[in-house]
Amino acid sequence: MAIRLADLAVRYGCELHGDPDREVSCVGTLESAGSTAITFLANPQYRKQLATTSAAAVILAPEAVADCSVPCLVTKNPYAVYAAIAAELYPLPRLNAGIHPQAFVSSNAVLGAGSEIAAGAFIGQNVRIGDNVLVGPNCVIGDDSVIGAETRLIANVTLYSRVRVGSRCIFHAGVVLGADGFGIAQTPVGWRKVPQVGGVVIGNDVEIGANSCVDRGAIEDTVLGNGVKLDNQVQIGHNCRVGDHTAMASQSGLSGSTVVGARCVIGGKAAVAGHLVICDDVFMAGRASVTKSIAKPGVYSSVFPAEEAGIWRKLVARFKRLDEMSARLKEIEKQLKSAADRTK
Repeated sequence: MAIRLADLAVRYGCELHGDPDREVSCVGTLESAGSTAITFLANPQYRKQLATTSAAAVILAPEAVADCSVPCLVTKNPYAVYAAIAAELYPLPRLNAGIHPQAFVSSNAVLGAGSEIAAGAFIGQNVRIGDNVLVGPNCVIGDDSVIGAETRLIANVTLYSRVRVGSRCIFHAGVVLGADGFGIAQTPVGWRKVPQVGGVVIGNDVEIGANSCVDRGAIEDTVLGNGVKLDNQVQIGHNCRVGDHTAMASQSGLSGSTVVGARCVIGGKAAVAGHLVICDDVFMAGRASVTKSIAKPGVYSSVFPAEEAGIWRKLVARFKRLDEMSARLKEIEKQLKSAADRTK
């Protein structure tokens, strides 16, 4: 597929600098793109590569136009426009509608028009699947689950019973929705399992990365809103609620009954303790450790960044003396107060 720059400029609201009839058919990086590739500049540290790129065109912000040696599409959000153009150049594979002979579909399951059920798939009782859905190889859809139109389960995805999924979602390999949450009660003779009787509800346009898990609710449902994006190896505990268009990076997690607002960004390996409420528009830096609710939008971070080993050992030694130093400071404050009182 080849697309004219003039057509892309009109379609995505860009200002075009250069030959409107030049065509692009693939994507590339600023450093390696060839004469038919389109690329982008979103990180200023790569700006110097604009002078030497061999790309057919570059998507960039207005302040970088003067440095660009090839045609360019100018926009305030280059990365978002690049994402749209890349999706146009590399559309999702077409479905092969039908049920593979090696798939199992329960007799009372309802399948929408144009859906593909691949080899090894298992579809349980009373499942309802919308139009143009992909149930990839070795996927399991538990009883009474619902999947909206144009959703894709790539491979080895497991939906336990009573999972409801919206439209246009993408679940990558190894995703598990609706496994039991970590519900256990301590007794004198050991742990007793607490039945997890809730379900999972997933909104529209949700994407979940490989080997991520969303646990079913203990009593009520675990809920992911519309447009939520989870990276690989993300854990959502039972009874959590995640607001619309929130994104979570790899290895981050929410403990049970946590509520996260809309448009939040949770960095890699960040952890949120259970039963907390995080308001809308919160950005958590990577490895942030959240132990209390957040009521004010903004950027939050914790955990010290990496230091040279010798410096880090000195810092640790100081940390270990903080209690002693605090006690000495309190004693000095007490003595100063006593001296001040005597001079009154």
